[in-house]
Amino acid sequence: MLKQNTKAKIKLIMTTKTEVINLITKKLPNSQVIVENIKGNDHLQVTVIASEFKGLSLVKQHKLVYSALKEELASEAIHALALKTETPN
Repeated sequence: MLKQNTKAKIKLIMTTKTEVINLITKKLPNSQVIVENIKGNDHLQVTVIASEFKGLSLVKQHKLVYSALKEELASEAIHALALKTETPN
């Protein structure tokens, strides 16, 4: 029973669009970040355009973004993340 209550409390901690943008730009200072709510505030679609991605595989690009959001994903403040990464033109 205690685990369910703890999970419910953690689930109440939501991450705002601004917080997601700030966390990603802290990790990738030259990035442009677009965040959209897909469902509620914990299912997000995030697009990150960053010069830091040049020469990196798609997997490595995504790992950089996931590392910026590690705590939010672990706590389920972000439950689902649809991620698109690209380099600037």
